[in-house]
Amino acid sequence: MTGRLSLKLLSCVLVIGVAGCASFYEIPIETPIAAKLDVSAFQRVFIAGFISGGTDDVDGNLETVRLLRSQLRMKSNLRVVDADVLPLMEVASGRSEAGASTPAREADVETPPIKNEKDLQPYEHIFADADYWKRIGEEYQNPLIVTGTVLFTPHSQSGMVQREREVMDPLGRRRVEPVREYMERKGFILDVRFVFIDGRSGAQMPGEKFREERLYNQNDNTPALSSYFELMDEMVPRFLNTLSTQKVRGSRVLIK
Repeated sequence: MTGRLSLKLLSCVLVIGVAGCASFYEIPIETPIAAKLDVSAFQRVFIAGFISGGTDDVDGNLETVRLLRSQLRMKSNLRVVDADVLPLMEVASGRSEAGASTPAREADVETPPIKNEKDLQPYEHIFADADYWKRIGEEYQNPLIVTGTVLFTPHSQSGMVQREREVMDPLGRRRVEPVREYMERKGFILDVRFVFIDGRSGAQMPGEKFREERLYNQNDNTPALSSYFELMDEMVPRFLNTLSTQKVRGSRVLIK
């Protein structure tokens, strides 16, 4: 029994000694995440525009086009086509020539407001119009075409939420404790459906659909545009991973 105890003590001493002499190195590493969609056949990408709605405070079509083009220029090997946004709602409703790629002028004709997914349905047939997209592809040297729908809608919710409250203890020291209280919160929901189209044939490719929600305390006066960008910050990495291999940065600790 005494011999076993001595061996255990000796092992502990050796471990402590090794740990005391060891050096720890933190090595940065990058882990590649393969793209979901094979876009190796394309050299260009055209963010064509989106059928959008939900709120008048943010133009979901133009803002999404600008943001995605900017991100793809920085983080993709595809060449981004710099062209006018397509008037998809006009084309889908028959108010514009099917082959036209003129700038969107949706304010010229009164259009019923799009408030929910049901309101999008009368326009979604445009994504299946292979002849239309093939003509667009021929105009821009057969790129990968990105289009779809964007719904940025106001949202409210009430219920019990947990927040932190600063209190003083009997000795006058400050401390933070969690409290639950009933609260009205308002915010926005962002639903984006990405439709990818082969500009060579006009055929649809596998798409993606994302949904993000952000709620704020009733006293927070967060502008709608700020909330839109906060929600897009969550979606953009997933969108980019659909088209190109992304690298996730991390670290690994080595002992020497």
